[in-house]
Formats: sequence, structure tokens, C-alpha cells
Amino acid sequence: MTRNKRFVLLGLLICGLALPAMGWCGDPIQDSIARASAEDYAPIVRSFLLLSLLSFIPLMVIALTSFTRIIVVLSMVRSALGLQQTPPNSVLLTLAMFLTLFAMNPVFQTAKQMALDPYLRHEIPAGTAVERGFRPFKMFMIRQTREADLLAVVRMARMAPPKSVDDVGALQLIPAFMLSELRTAFQIGFVIFLPFLLIDLVVAAILMALGMIMLPPTSISLPLKILLFLLVNGWGLLAQALLSSYHT
Repeated sequence: MTRNKRFVLLGLLICGLALPAMGWCGDPIQDSIARASAEDYAPIVRSFLLLSLLSFIPLMVIALTSFTRIIVVLSMVRSALGLQQTPPNSVLLTLAMFLTLFAMNPVFQTAKQMALDPYLRHEIPAGTAVERGFRPFKMFMIRQTREADLLAVVRMARMAPPKSVDDVGALQLIPAFMLSELRTAFQIGFVIFLPFLLIDLVVAAILMALGMIMLPPTSISLPLKILLFLLVNGWGLLAQALLSSYHT
């Protein structure tokens, strides 16, 4: 009996000892032993592993998708407006998640067609499904990764530079992709900061010229920045710009 079957059998025996005390079954120990000797618990083990992998979904969303760039840009927009907790973090995270779904939809569809659907039809094993499913994400990350960042990560890993796309490993590609996403997000954030910084400077200069030194410039510039952001439909333009940056 394999180790997985022994663990399952042990769990069934524990349930068999607990359930009769509650009066839910008649002879659970014999039934558990019979099931352990007659059934194949590979589907149960697969379900357990699948549930365990679900805990890595937040990490995979951050490391393999456009979520990092989007949430950083949204946070920098909030800082550029001079707002501390408006919109709240929960709102920004939810918006970033849906924008990520829109941006990554072609990748998700390709992974589903290449890996998930054949695996559910029992045409390929789990290992092949994982390899095929990672391939669209790998191509997406390579398109968004700067060559300098990838070479820097390869040098940090003390490995030879890859000669082709197939030679790029996930251990080197993922951190390089995240470095490139952070760089791009800060570039976008810098461009967004410029007009709001100009408003702060103009308001501060006007208040100083009027001799209103005791009046905080932010009390005047904040409504002006919010008004400007609303007039240009800032959130809509920002969302469209972020999504279009992944389709070029």
C-alpha cells in the first residue's frame, strides 16, 4: 500500500471511530477498510493537491500577470491626487483584479484550450497540462520583459545567457518580468505625476504672491486636481491606457 493510500486509510479510520459516537453509521471501520482495499484514491489525492495549490493563486496573480503594473499605477494616481485612503485599498485591488482579467483574457483562453480542456477530457496527464498551460504565460511575460532585466537576473543566478526563448527558465523569467513591470509602472506614474505637480507649483506660487503664506497649498490644489481629473475622465483614460499597453 502506497503512502497516499495509507494516509487516506488513516483518515477513514479516524472518521470511522468518530462517526459511530454520533450515531451516524453502523459499522464504519469495516466499511473504511473495505473501501481502502477496493478503491483507487488517486482522484482524492489529486483533489487534495488541487486545493493546496489554490493557496498559491494570489502569488501567481502577482508574479505571472499584469496585476503588478496595474495596482502600482493606480496607487501612484491616488498619491498624485494627494488622497491618502480614497479610493480605499479594497476598491483599487478589485479594480486592478478586473483590469487584469481583461488584459490577460487572451492568455487565459489560450491556456484553457491548450491545457485545461485536454486535461479535463483525460487526453493528457497533469504534468503535460501544467507545461502546456504555462507556455502562454511564458510568452506573455517574455514580450513584456526587458532584455536588460532578464540578463541582470541571469547574472544574479550565475547562469549562462539563454540563446533562445526555450532556454529561458521560469526561475529567471518571473523576477525579470516583475522588475520590468515595476519599471514600466513607475514610468507611467512619473508621467501622471507631472500635471498634478504643476498644479501644486502654480497654486503655491499664487498663494505666495498674494501673501497667503499660512494657507496650506494643498487645501486649494486638491480640489483643482480632482476637478481636472474628472474633466478629462481620468479613471477611464487610465484604464484604457493600461489595457492598451498589453495589446501592443
